[in-house]
Amino acid sequence: MPAPAGVDSVAHLVDSRSAQILDSIGPTIQVLTNVDGDEGQPCVLRGTIPAHAIVPLHSHPDPETYLPLSGQLEGLVQTAHGYEWLWLGPGDVFHVPRNAKHAFRNRSHDPAVAYVATTNRMARFFRDSGLPADPRSTGAWPPAHELLQRFLEVSRRYGHWIATASENAAVGLRLG
Repeated sequence: MPAPAGVDSVAHLVDSRSAQILDSIGPTIQVLTNVDGDEGQPCVLRGTIPAHAIVPLHSHPDPETYLPLSGQLEGLVQTAHGYEWLWLGPGDVFHVPRNAKHAFRNRSHDPAVAYVATTNRMARFFRDSGLPADPRSTGAWPPAHELLQRFLEVSRRYGHWIATASENAAVGLRLG
């Protein structure tokens, strides 16, 4: 049974069918918990990276923990020897500390879906930078120019670092 309207201090089942899906330059984000409280409070998102799509190299001040649900995804980590791609699948837990450089790519023919535990602040970033997702969209890269410009402007405002095209190419990501 869903919680009574306006009540966020009681345990309740989240009805994910009513949560808006946002286009975040190709991948989509669905904010599953209320993010109107303190910006450091935890929240849960559901992210989907379409087949053959990427999330370019970036970092941000908020931590994220990914719990893959379906599909095959690769996550980029920085090691003492450079960058390394790791396969992520259902049952794995991929943690991204605050300000850690990371990226994702889905080289499969199916979407990759994960729950993401992060902060209300990060969820607000997606709400501010994304647009309502078009259910007919395939999430193909590169995104529309307007959406990309909006994403970059909001990223700067939130203190995110976004790699250049050449920095992305150096780790195996083509931006266009």
